[in-house]
Amino acid sequence: MIRMTWPMAACALALTVAAPALAQTKADAPIAVQIDTDAKGAKIDRNIFGQFAEHLGSGIYGGVWVGKDSPIPNTRGIRKDVVEALKAIKVPNVRWPGGCFADEYHWRHGIGPIASRRKTINSNWGGAVEPNTFGTDEFMDFVDQIGSEAYVSVNVGSGTVQEAAEWVEYMTADPNTTAGKERAANDHPAPYKVKYLGIGNESWSCGGAMRPEYYADEMKRYARFVRNYNPKQTGAEAMQRIAVGPNQADPAYTEAVMAAQKGHDWAWNIEGLSLHSYTTGGWPPSYSSTKFDETAYAKLLKETLGMDDLVTKHSAIMDKYDPDKKVPLVVDEWGVWLAPLEGTDPGFLVQQNSLRDAIVAALNLNIFARHADRVRMTNIAQMVNVLQAMILTDKDKMVLTPTYYVYKMYLPFQDATFVPVSFDAGTYTQGDVKLPRIDATAVRDTNGKLWLAVTNLDPVKPATIAPKLAGAETASAKGQVLTASRVDAFNTFEAPNTVSPKPYTARTTAKGLVLDIPPKSVVVVQLEPEV
Repeated sequence: MIRMTWPMAACALALTVAAPALAQTKADAPIAVQIDTDAKGAKIDRNIFGQFAEHLGSGIYGGVWVGKDSPIPNTRGIRKDVVEALKAIKVPNVRWPGGCFADEYHWRHGIGPIASRRKTINSNWGGAVEPNTFGTDEFMDFVDQIGSEAYVSVNVGSGTVQEAAEWVEYMTADPNTTAGKERAANDHPAPYKVKYLGIGNESWSCGGAMRPEYYADEMKRYARFVRNYNPKQTGAEAMQRIAVGPNQADPAYTEAVMAAQKGHDWAWNIEGLSLHSYTTGGWPPSYSSTKFDETAYAKLLKETLGMDDLVTKHSAIMDKYDPDKKVPLVVDEWGVWLAPLEGTDPGFLVQQNSLRDAIVAALNLNIFARHADRVRMTNIAQMVNVLQAMILTDKDKMVLTPTYYVYKMYLPFQDATFVPVSFDAGTYTQGDVKLPRIDATAVRDTNGKLWLAVTNLDPVKPATIAPKLAGAETASAKGQVLTASRVDAFNTFEAPNTVSPKPYTARTTAKGLVLDIPPKSVVVVQLEPEV
């Protein structure tokens, strides 16, 4: 067991003071991390590393789509640099088109000749004009280019069952049908693969403000009549239907949807329950993404560690109705939601991405890994240019964020087997905020290699780790470390490598191998046992 307590807190604080470069202090005696290599944990589904791309700000237009006639290098209108960056982190799935946008999205506006597509207003996000030049066929082209799976959210709030059914029919039907012929006329005769289907979004709020029981009844209709016709999507490849679940800690939707699922018959079912939870520091978000002190840093980390209690709470409710854990908890919106950058449209949710955000990402990924028996899919918000983005773009320029690099460092975790670890996490204290000083997880990858990920939350004090394997000594440990001189450091177009991974090698001592973990850092290493 990991000896730590992760209380949940939400704090509202206006941040205007930049974090100083903090002097590093000496590490204490090595912390023993016991890795139970003989135990076999749950599989960490690669879908835990999913992405979210909503029609919001420049998340799509400028971030993914530039148009076929753009001077920015593209393939059929989709940015080549963004595609290559996402391929490098093996994105397993992309959720689209929203978000709140999904429940006002009418798919027919986004198919056919671009010149004749209907222009609308994105009333959710800044009142921007939505040209609908990036629609169904463009999205499917995009996920194919990056080697990912499609997670399509249908419009439950302002749409109909018929509209959603016809959309999935358009995407998956045989080319000899009317729907298939229409798709073929739009240059794609073969049926698309729709692996995941979201039945609405935040139906407790922007998706229709529905009572849990009302949503559950609507969900049954969509689960019954919105069918996938792709003949290749059977068995393990069958489309997975994901229902709207809880808002943060509120159990109402979890209870109602899971009670309904337990009573399902042959005619309908669901294969997932969503959860939305952001790290905000209070609502509306007022924390700065570029200027914050150590107290603000500590408070935001304390809040994000509350994800563990949140997942535990909803998993316990799900266990009542689904003790065999057949229905996964899908955390399809999570991440740091901060104040908009000065000078940007508040409705576009533009923020920077600092080393602090990378640490937040690592902590969340570790939590999801520990709950891999129930959490089998998540989607960080969002992929490009919005909230805790992987990538930032500006016209032809692109920069990778610290969060992107955490995802790249965690590639060995995709479809790996969780390996239990135990350690004394210690305590990092800042004012009245107390946090675990370190966090660690271990996995055995699909090739049988053992990996250890360690996060040092303390922005000042280094830590020394002594990994102990069951029945063996550690011969070597090599990998990467992500850190910077300041916890508020971030990458810019002019300085893209301010926060980027560096090679890392463990140190050999008379007492065995040790890992020197810098302050405010994430370290991921492959461990080689002595033969």
